[in-house]
Amino acid sequence: MAADTDASRIAVAREMIAAWKAADWRKVGDLFAEKGVLRSMMIEPVVGREAIYQRIAALGKGAPGGVVLDVSHMGVIDGLVFMERVDRFVYNGKPGEVPVVGVLDIRDGKVQEWREYYDRAELLKALGEK
Repeated sequence: MAADTDASRIAVAREMIAAWKAADWRKVGDLFAEKGVLRSMMIEPVVGREAIYQRIAALGKGAPGGVVLDVSHMGVIDGLVFMERVDRFVYNGKPGEVPVVGVLDIRDGKVQEWREYYDRAELLKALGEK
């Protein structure tokens, strides 16, 4: 496989953004490496492509219209993709949004690890949960 470049990493990140918007949860899962990790810093990490797909698909049932990852800044630093964004969604009929910073370790065309930084209380409020 060709060496990873900043451009190839950004291309995978953009594929991920498009998959979330399209509510293509299988594609979201498939963009992770087989032993990939999804780490929302406030909760336990999800490990493995299929486990990540299952988690995202379950969450996605409440947001069948997808999630818009409205990226304000994206770049590569030391081989990691950083995305500053606001996630916008309608979850169980209630519109919501939450600011997020995501850090993606993308190698060999797959997300090896995705770390998400956000205010969990703000997310739960946006989801209509306590």
